[in-house]
Amino acid sequence: MKWDRKDLLGIQELSKEEILFILDTAESFKDISKREIKKVPTLRGKTVITLFYEPSTRTRTSFEIAAKRLSADTINISASTSSYVKGETLKDTAKNLESMKPDAIVIRHSMPGAPHMLSKIIDSSVINGGDGAHEHPTQALLDLFTMREKKGKIDGLKVAIIGDLSHSRVARSNIFALTKFKTEIVCSGPPTMIPPHLEDLGVKVEYDINKAVLDADVIMMLRIQKERGGVSYIPSIKEYSTIYGLRKEHVEKAKNDVIIMHPGPMNRGVEITDEVADGPYSVIFDQVENGVAVRMAILFLLIGGEA
Repeated sequence: MKWDRKDLLGIQELSKEEILFILDTAESFKDISKREIKKVPTLRGKTVITLFYEPSTRTRTSFEIAAKRLSADTINISASTSSYVKGETLKDTAKNLESMKPDAIVIRHSMPGAPHMLSKIIDSSVINGGDGAHEHPTQALLDLFTMREKKGKIDGLKVAIIGDLSHSRVARSNIFALTKFKTEIVCSGPPTMIPPHLEDLGVKVEYDINKAVLDADVIMMLRIQKERGGVSYIPSIKEYSTIYGLRKEHVEKAKNDVIIMHPGPMNRGVEITDEVADGPYSVIFDQVENGVAVRMAILFLLIGGEA
């Protein structure tokens, strides 16, 4: 397969074949992170800019490490240290960066559609590192990579996604990705955190977490999006944790080889207990490791030339 996209803006626009191509490419890159010298010259001479208007640990660091392991030069820009604080618009910031001839810009922004706007006005490849409550495509790709790695397949899996679905770009991207495969997706959370017409996306809504996790192959927990007002959608954190926090008794209702996932950051004791987060079924830190390989694959496919 030949990759011919300039940007990675969302999962919804990708075909199943493109998703599998990214995962296969990532698989070939994962071994690099296990070498004594974790670097190859694949993107030598290329420049990758991370432009983050929202806080990030995993995504930003993962992209930076991915670029450096491919020998690309990396430049990190935060909103708090950019001309944004002086009133510069995103459009002008992007055009100024474009003048410096980077090869790719990874952007995270609170406004849905910000990466899409950038992709139309600059020639550099644009990668969506998360746009508001809209999408987080690279997280969904690393989640699928982890599912396939741990379960040996994606088709045929039952995936339970539990938590603040109304504000979660991770949930949305995962739903867009998983519905391209033959999967059963069950979403669970307080009624106030379930978007209207969610079933129209091809998922089942189950408000009882015990029923949602029954015979699940994968349980994906989501945190309450406090920065987007998520706390105001529930009576209290304590009540939410009591009803929707994942505990050992819930895990025991799932398949014997269930895997527990979380995009991070985890709020331990709220949506997940320490016992589950650090338990034998947890692949949360495997997700972080796989994120580097997946983002290496994305950078390679977008700016690395012919695959």
